[in-house]
Amino acid sequence: MSSPPPNATIYVKNLEERIKVDQLKEALSELFAEYGEIIDIVAKTNLKAKGQAFIVFDSVESAQKAIDEVQGFELFDKPMQLAFAKTRSDASVKRTGDDQDFENHKRRRLAEKDKKKAAEQAEEQKRLKRAAPPGAVPDANARPIKATRGAGLKSTNAGAAAVIPDEYLPPNKILFVQNLPEEYDIDALTAIFGRFEGFREVRLVPGRRGIAFIEYESEAGAITAKENTAGMALGDGSQIMKVTYQRQ
Repeated sequence: MSSPPPNATIYVKNLEERIKVDQLKEALSELFAEYGEIIDIVAKTNLKAKGQAFIVFDSVESAQKAIDEVQGFELFDKPMQLAFAKTRSDASVKRTGDDQDFENHKRRRLAEKDKKKAAEQAEEQKRLKRAAPPGAVPDANARPIKATRGAGLKSTNAGAAAVIPDEYLPPNKILFVQNLPEEYDIDALTAIFGRFEGFREVRLVPGRRGIAFIEYESEAGAITAKENTAGMALGDGSQIMKVTYQRQ
């Protein structure tokens, strides 16, 4: 596998996971500040991101120097492992590009995030299927498997694998919208979704209230719309709209 190309963001791993994020960021700032101007330091508390951080410098040269000189340096008694980040950070794109560059970057990042979730979910299903004894009946309460089928989705036979949960579906240009107030028609939904680039149409489902399909000209428009409308409160504020990608 080829290494990421040089860029202004470095990826740091093998950090001490028991250190609080604020304390970790302060230590990283003090250590890396001598190699160039630091634009941002990203470190998160969720389980998957623990022990990792991203340092965003003002230049590729500063990032390269930091990697060369800090590689293997022990911080909190653990040797750090440094490499260029696979993608540019939001802070770096904002600094070097215009608004359109940043929007394009954000769309690509969100699409990759959704695709990664879908791939992880599919792999988890395969693992659980391999582990299940022959003839075993899937546990309806097991997570993250979801065996029930949403409205408008393709049916599965009794022997089919469990369906990937809606929230992990990979991006495509059609959105599936649920939990809509009964009085919401095409005009109301067009007012919400028509403001996003590439909007094509709203399709209601005959005989089924509360759901709809929203189509865009491209995947990018659907990604932007989903990120900006999912979880929106509708009606009197008591109904929370669910927005996912259409199941293929």
